Amino acid sequence: MKYILNKKYWAPIACLVMMVFSMLFTACDNNDSSSKTITISKVFLEDVNSSVPDREVTFARLGQTLRIEGSGFTGLRKVYINGYSTYFNVVFVSDNSMLISISADTPTIDADPAERNTIRFVNDNTETIFKFDIRSSKPVIDRISNTMPNPGETITVSGSGLTEISKVVFPGNVEVTSGIVSDPDGDFFTVKMPNGVSDTGGSLFVQGSNGGAYSPAYFNFKKGVLLNFDGLGQHGYWGTGNSMIQPADLESAAIGTGNVSQGKYVPHRPARIASVAPATNRVTEVWTAGNGVDNWRAQLTPYIPANTPLDKVAFQFDVHVPDAWKDSGYLKICMVNNFNGGEWAGAVYNYVPWIVDGKSVAFQTTGWTTVTIPLNKFYVWSKEAFTFETVLAFREAATYQNFGIYFENSDVKLKDVLGTASEVEFPSKATSVKVYTDNWRIVSLNTPVYNDFP
Repeated sequence: MKYILNKKYWAPIACLVMMVFSMLFTACDNNDSSSKTITISKVFLEDVNSSVPDREVTFARLGQTLRIEGSGFTGLRKVYINGYSTYFNVVFVSDNSMLISISADTPTIDADPAERNTIRFVNDNTETIFKFDIRSSKPVIDRISNTMPNPGETITVSGSGLTEISKVVFPGNVEVTSGIVSDPDGDFFTVKMPNGVSDTGGSLFVQGSNGGAYSPAYFNFKKGVLLNFDGLGQHGYWGTGNSMIQPADLESAAIGTGNVSQGKYVPHRPARIASVAPATNRVTEVWTAGNGVDNWRAQLTPYIPANTPLDKVAFQFDVHVPDAWKDSGYLKICMVNNFNGGEWAGAVYNYVPWIVDGKSVAFQTTGWTTVTIPLNKFYVWSKEAFTFETVLAFREAATYQNFGIYFENSDVKLKDVLGTASEVEFPSKATSVKVYTDNWRIVSLNTPVYNDFP
């Protein structure tokens, strides 16, 4: 018996047959692809903001996007970066290339050692493990505990991304590769000050698992010392008033643990003053020699050009506070000798380390630590952008060009400390706190830019 198929059914049947054949061929193709060996030939970093937006690389950081070249990617099922299953969009996968972004959740130093610095490509029947350096964010140096230590002393370098530091290069190209102790979270590392560091100073360069970083150019900058009470700079003093720090008030006994004192230093409450009464300004004062001796332009501009933005120039000093300091007292740093005490305006800056987040918190040091105050924090220059020339010209025009520090013990209003509205006030109290300073210096805060890719 013959069956004659009505023409109206031909089209649907033809479509069905084509779909079946298409599925069969697709299945065969997928099976073939999933059995292919995946090979990796090159990895490129995709960065539209770079002058080289498609750059071949040997490492990448969390959050960055990679273009991976090779073969056998068709049929790819999974990608594991440092053991972490990483999403990829199949739209951006061909047999010879794929795009993938490294998740911010990817482990780095916490990864399983067997999986760290690997990318694993998995299809149905095969997998390929490719060695590739995965780094966290770029390392950053925020602070160095002491920027003018004695050789052999340990310093702490703080910041972020400072994991597994393997090399520190000090000014003068003095390289240290041993004895470096890194915080597992990358917040800091410690290293000993080597011999032979240049007294012209400069930046520290550090190298770790997240790459390289520079510190500001303020390490061991002895050319910038204004006064160290041991021959660099000249101590100025006059009269016999109780407030004036005289040479006899200076101390030289070795004090401090870890970073110890360096020769003579100034006690801001000398031994002759047993206690400081509350509501007292200008308790003590200590000065450089000033007119005819201080010459910042000649001393400093060969290293810090006059046109340097003021936020890139700072006053540094080393401080030691052996007992808890809180609730009362502060240091007034005076750019020139023209203040009566108590000012929270003009060319001064008040250093109140015991106020933290609006509260009185005990400040204490085991050894000598460095304080860095950018010159744009001085109140007269804090509202606009200025250059170092502004400070140089201001000092040169002053009647009395001494640079100095007062110890004051007046009431402190939080609004003056923060520069924002606040009703909080810290009434002054009698205090016998010991505060020592040394190595007053002007330094550069310029930080060389480190580029991962030369």
